Amino acid sequence: MKRSLAPRPVAPTENEDRLDPALLRIGLVLVLGAVLAQLDTTIVNVGVGSMADGLDASLTAIQWVSTGYLLAVALVAPLSGWLVDRFGGKRTWLLSVALFVGASALCGAAWSPGSLIAFRVLQGLAGGLMQPIAQAVIARIAGPQRIGRLVGVITAPVALAPILGPVIGGLIVHAAEWRWLFYVNVPVGLVTLVLAARIVPRDDDERVSGLRPDGLGLSLLPPGLALLVYALAQVDGGGLAPLDSALLALGVVLLAGYVVHALRTRNTPLVDLRLFAGRGFTLAAVNTFLLGAALYSSMLLLPLYFVQVRGLSVLEAALMLAPQALGTAVVTPYAGRITDTYGPRTVAVAGILLTVAGTVPFVLTGTGPGTAVLVVALFVRGVGLGAITPPNVAATYTSVQRSQIPAATSARTVLNRVGGSLGTAVLAVILQTALAGAADGTQGVRDAYAQTFWWALVLSTLTLVPAALYPRHAPGKG
Repeated sequence: MKRSLAPRPVAPTENEDRLDPALLRIGLVLVLGAVLAQLDTTIVNVGVGSMADGLDASLTAIQWVSTGYLLAVALVAPLSGWLVDRFGGKRTWLLSVALFVGASALCGAAWSPGSLIAFRVLQGLAGGLMQPIAQAVIARIAGPQRIGRLVGVITAPVALAPILGPVIGGLIVHAAEWRWLFYVNVPVGLVTLVLAARIVPRDDDERVSGLRPDGLGLSLLPPGLALLVYALAQVDGGGLAPLDSALLALGVVLLAGYVVHALRTRNTPLVDLRLFAGRGFTLAAVNTFLLGAALYSSMLLLPLYFVQVRGLSVLEAALMLAPQALGTAVVTPYAGRITDTYGPRTVAVAGILLTVAGTVPFVLTGTGPGTAVLVVALFVRGVGLGAITPPNVAATYTSVQRSQIPAATSARTVLNRVGGSLGTAVLAVILQTALAGAADGTQGVRDAYAQTFWWALVLSTLTLVPAALYPRHAPGKG
């Protein structure tokens, strides 16, 4: 007899919203893998200089260690929904974690910039599956009545990981060589595999036999996304080179072709665009894209700001980001509970306003704010970022049917990572242009960063628009 993915149902006389220990154990184990994948999106940011020195590479070349990872995530994430339906969530997730562990070991052993970037792409392919598959399995287990609370409890580390990444990376680079930025994943990943094999239930009864992958979608969407992000990453103060312009145009054509295909096919497309017919999912999707752009772009700017403007060392810059991580860790579990009680709109809007408030001091010119002001601002910003994630995830999953959860997870991951890639590329271009035109001296550099942070502030503010249109009430409460 096949075992169900969901834990044993709670008796009707008990509180249906209760998070029983079995559910929490499954969620926490799955989240370990998601944390590894999320952590690796930013942990290398502060170690790029050490990698360039160690492998005798230029910073321009070694930056693809970060960009290649995000591109790989965007390429493979659309496959997560099909893989879950075809092979089962547990089986696919275990294989992706095993691949991630192996790729991490290869990254640590890399002997050249090319080998490191290649292994990093392989790591991104695995990481791009780990998080959406884990979220899909968790959402299926929890159901709409408990998803907000469960997200708040178990995804605090996931929300914290990209924010904490530069802090951990700075500590690792200070204490050991850059290779340990990757080696650290190996023991954690192996423990995760062992725990998941024992605790996470099989989900064979939820598989859909005979499914075939969306071949045409695979030939259009992943290459289109990769070309788009690659071309935009090549923008400099003088615009795009002719070849890069051609690649950008080709990426747009491929994506347009995918839109036509996804809306006309009778089979399940790689990313089901018909999900966007629902107002709730569309709002959550737009916000997911904007949140990715705001988060990942700021995680590029902040370490550079503390090194180039404040004159701190890599370790000191990493430690300055600790208050932001602390703020996120403190608030995320409560944000999930409040989301279940009051609905996603209130919590999301409050979180965005706090994020904006915490970013304002970085746009100040002149002598700039003092260290104490920046510490408080980063803590407030972290509280805001921690409050945003649970209502955004809850708004996504409560707007679709149970059978649509894998497809919704895939779309959410793609939008978040593509938003992060594009947001980072745009702000990098703005910063590079501002620095090139800045006056000599510290004040010129300070003004260039202030100008770039204004754009980061705009990105964060834009997320208010879809968040303000979220449902007022929690699912099942009116």
